[in-house]
Amino acid sequence: MKFKFTKMQGAGNDFVVLDGINQPIDLSPAQYQALADRHFGIGCDQILLVQAPTRPDCDFRYRIFNADGGEVRQCGNGARCFARFVHDQGLTPKREIRVETASGIIVPKLEDDGRVTVDMGPPRFDPTEIPFVAPERALTYAIDVDGEEIEISALSMGNPHAVRLVCDSETAPVLTLGAKIERHPRFPDRVNVGFMQILHRRAIRLRVFERGSGETLACGTGACAAVVAGISRGLLDASVSVETRGGTLSIGWAGAGSHVFLTGPAVTVFQGEIEL
Repeated sequence: MKFKFTKMQGAGNDFVVLDGINQPIDLSPAQYQALADRHFGIGCDQILLVQAPTRPDCDFRYRIFNADGGEVRQCGNGARCFARFVHDQGLTPKREIRVETASGIIVPKLEDDGRVTVDMGPPRFDPTEIPFVAPERALTYAIDVDGEEIEISALSMGNPHAVRLVCDSETAPVLTLGAKIERHPRFPDRVNVGFMQILHRRAIRLRVFERGSGETLACGTGACAAVVAGISRGLLDASVSVETRGGTLSIGWAGAGSHVFLTGPAVTVFQGEIEL
């Protein structure tokens, strides 16, 4: 099987984008995993699949596969690259599109400065919607990790997130603690784990351990989740700059009942053809 691909990145979070409209794409989890392998494949954090929509009120359907081959429901940095891809490839002349995802409709928009803004929809806090095992919704939760109580915020941005407040994101135990929280039994679908350092009310530093991929240079939904958690706790303003290891993202959230808006770069790295 031979098909074309495009390698893209958004703030260092890198993707292999596949056009499933103009070429047949039907890959197994093992084949997605092979594509993501940085030694034997193309190499990426996630694979993004562009498809025709299944509903009349959308322009495209968007599917995301992690580096381990598993399909997930949402990816914010990927959504920006998706919007840039379909426009640059001539699949649509629109600068604002409606995209069908497993977690609902998102609305990416190409900005005049080259960045992309995505309406990520409202955050979800109900434990059953995250999903997270808890008797009721709370601002923060204590979870047991190796006999130690760890405080987190838990919410969904179309995929589950745990956000931990840290003094210094650079020295935070992202790889070790992140891996343990990712597979904590109270998160039945696993979880993305954010380590947030607050610089001031309009800026944070963030590192994220993503389920199925490990630590990535940036995580769009992770940035959204961290800012929402900080605003909910009264620690941040409604518009926040998020410094990641791969670049800076801008997040806006007006509070309960409002949608979250994510703005950042989306860049094509190279194009090619691969045979599996």
